Amino acid sequence: MTLETSRPGACLLLTLFALVSCQTAKKDPEASISATAHPVAEAAHAIPVNPLKEAYFGETHLHTSASMDAFIGGNRISTQDAYRFARGEEVVINGSPMKLRRPLDFCAVTDHAEYLGETYTLMSPGTPGFDDPVARQMREVTNLEDGLALFVQYVVTPNRTGEKPHPDFWQGYASVKSQWRNNFEATEKFNEPGKFTTLHAYEWSSAPKAGNLHRNVFFRDTVVPDLPFSAVEGRDPRQLWDWMKEQKGKGSQVFAIPHNSNGSKGLMFPEEDLSGNPIGPDYIRLRSEMEPAIEMMQIKGNSEVYPKFWPNDELAGFETAESIQNYSNRTFEARNFVRYGLKRGLKYQDEQGVNPFKYGFVGGTDNHNGAPGNVEEDNYRVGSHGLADQTASDRLHNSIDGWATAYDINPGAITGVWAESNTRGAIWDAMMQKETFATSGPRIKVRMFGGFGFEAAYPDYQAMVTAGMRDGVPMGGDLPKGLPGAPRFLVWAAKDPMGPNLDRIQIIKGWVANGEMKEQIYNVAVSDRRAIGSDGSVESLDAPVNLETGAFAKDKGAPELSAVWEDPDFDPGQQAFYYTRVIQLPTARWTLWDEIREGIAYPENVAKTIQERAWGSPIWYQPE
Repeated sequence: MTLETSRPGACLLLTLFALVSCQTAKKDPEASISATAHPVAEAAHAIPVNPLKEAYFGETHLHTSASMDAFIGGNRISTQDAYRFARGEEVVINGSPMKLRRPLDFCAVTDHAEYLGETYTLMSPGTPGFDDPVARQMREVTNLEDGLALFVQYVVTPNRTGEKPHPDFWQGYASVKSQWRNNFEATEKFNEPGKFTTLHAYEWSSAPKAGNLHRNVFFRDTVVPDLPFSAVEGRDPRQLWDWMKEQKGKGSQVFAIPHNSNGSKGLMFPEEDLSGNPIGPDYIRLRSEMEPAIEMMQIKGNSEVYPKFWPNDELAGFETAESIQNYSNRTFEARNFVRYGLKRGLKYQDEQGVNPFKYGFVGGTDNHNGAPGNVEEDNYRVGSHGLADQTASDRLHNSIDGWATAYDINPGAITGVWAESNTRGAIWDAMMQKETFATSGPRIKVRMFGGFGFEAAYPDYQAMVTAGMRDGVPMGGDLPKGLPGAPRFLVWAAKDPMGPNLDRIQIIKGWVANGEMKEQIYNVAVSDRRAIGSDGSVESLDAPVNLETGAFAKDKGAPELSAVWEDPDFDPGQQAFYYTRVIQLPTARWTLWDEIREGIAYPENVAKTIQERAWGSPIWYQPE
């Protein structure tokens, strides 16, 4: 058992487990979950590797019918169905056949740990609790009003208050273990080294006072605990990290990724812990050890920046999910956003010697329809949250589970990793090492290396990468100390083969000077032979979207951009970070596709077009 008896209430929980295990677990509940592993580990060793690495695209945040909020909303997609969808097969979602235009390279299903036992009962006829009146209500919901009432009573209220965490039909920890095992077995079944990678994962969903502190937890291999740690066992992130450290001691390789910081009510990058104590060295060290990356964007908005707090960033107003602020007092503040967190991490480094927010970037959907990677704007035909937004009319009139108005959200983001092969170890290691990038949906590729002594230009991509790997550090790395001058950065980006050209590449620098957090945005590569002004500005491109057809401009932009950029403001005595942002030419937003295809008329303030983008993980500099 992984539920330790030293935790409060553990004796009672173990007793409950013993009472129901023989009734609810189809298999021996004391058998190690990894004993059911599919024999693919050896096959991974036979996969050819690319020493220059390749970009692989995948889903890192996805909910199936094993998440009770999704189940209440009408999701009946199994873990197996989700993996079939991810690898390009057609799946019926919300009554409509749905399919990705391009399969994903990898996928992690991250169902909420808090309700795995409930969903096992809901989906298992004949088990105790299956015929409970509340369970029947959840299975038989056909309208949004009834679904929201159940969602608020049995998901939202317990999640925010910590009181009565389970409905009466919950059958104890054996039912949790049974669903966790089902997810494990499906993840093993669909893992094909070299072709399609699946990762064992789940979501820890703590939300004290409605402030989002959720984390997705990822395992490298099949050394997976028999039970996931949920917010029922511990609502403080330190409790999750302590549990993860415990699992590491038992042989697991595991990390966590925070998500949706824009809705965190100032709690994601805090000055105090949940008990009101100043953030101290133990907290900082544990967080930095357990969390290598952060989710830059998902369905509930872009968490990079917000225009009110970044007025000098002309591109800050991207998918801000403004209406989040109308729900649960989630008013935006600067410390909700990733760029603030990166700068505050530098300051913690100065103050306490460790940076707790030294994050690489990933993207996910948080799709609650069981449709991983369904991020293309013109394929958002059945929404993302079941009954709430399954039709264009629903998307016009409804909100998403008390989070935002339906037309204010987006299809979500995806993660890109630079790895030697499409295998579990290589994908997980790339995320752990932060050699990752996030995109708002397109398959844009972005890469950056930092170092000293790079040439002024390189003849091609391969020459640039070879030099970067030989003489520099990749995204997620640390520049060597004692540089003999300003660092140089090799930056490269390539368009999505199915999308429009690229507008520009930017490098965002953050640093701390005399205790003050600062930043600067540099345009380093631009298309269409535009000049970068002496003040760093670039003239905007006129590349309009056809509002009648949704077609994008094809005669502007560049399919590839690259540069060798040297920091003109480098101070060897100041620590700093540098990350890349790549901007695509405008395309039709999903709301425009609804208007074109369904005749829906969204309010005038709802965007019809967007400029999709990608974010490359930072490179850090630390003085001697």
